[in-house]
Amino acid sequence: MLRLFKALAVVGISLTVWLQSAAGATAPMQYTYPPPESGSDVRMQFYWDVLQLALEETRPKWGPFQMQPAPKVMTPARAEMQLSNSQDISVMARTTSQESERKLLPIRLPLDKGLTGYRLFLIKEVNQPAFSGIRSTSELRQFTIGQAANWIDVDILRNAGLEVVTAPTYESLFPMLSAGRYDLFSRGVNEISAELASNIGSYPDLAVERKLLLYYPLPRYFFFTRSPEGEKLAQRVEEGLKLLMRNGKFQKRYLVFKKSILADLSLSGRRVIRISNPTLSPE
Repeated sequence: MLRLFKALAVVGISLTVWLQSAAGATAPMQYTYPPPESGSDVRMQFYWDVLQLALEETRPKWGPFQMQPAPKVMTPARAEMQLSNSQDISVMARTTSQESERKLLPIRLPLDKGLTGYRLFLIKEVNQPAFSGIRSTSELRQFTIGQAANWIDVDILRNAGLEVVTAPTYESLFPMLSAGRYDLFSRGVNEISAELASNIGSYPDLAVERKLLLYYPLPRYFFFTRSPEGEKLAQRVEEGLKLLMRNGKFQKRYLVFKKSILADLSLSGRRVIRISNPTLSPE
């Protein structure tokens, strides 16, 4: 009888270990990302859609996953700090810089093919004539450009000799522009239409400037924590993105995104002003 109890105990322990192992093998991989900075902020939705596609594409190999926004709103700089400390979020999508790539683990696949680097300006509609004669960087320097203090664009614009007025938050830039605190709000072509539509009710004096297009290279990557867990999460996403690019699903989703954001923009005939981006890494 004693031998039987011992045998059953061994079987029980073995079964428990097996069940724990099986549960661990099928536990969903957790991808927590920064939430929108406001109720009307839809700037990042395309990137989270791409992340979900990449994770779905790798489900047969990597198993289940869960995607969810973090409960607390955070600026990009705060999100970067939280991610580097493995707190609150496990992934973010951000325009890159040498500093970001030093602290975090990037997947160097440009998620919007560099669209964020093509910049239009939100302005006060009444000031449209003031910008019609701008043809060079030196002429653009006569005007002030608004940006959030923690955006990498601030360093890029100032490196080109442009005057930047900073705000503590993204949301505060719209009333500041309406109040005349600065002249031009530089926005990516992938951002500006939705932002104007979301804010025109509160600030009906705002409009898209009609003559200029500012360009600097500004790829946006997925970033992860430099840790074993972060590397594992990143490996799955990188594999998924490469699969999507090979089978054409990424291009299909990208074209839908591009068409939707450019549909209401008049881009032809604009004067293009190009500046460099000294914050990019050699990679």
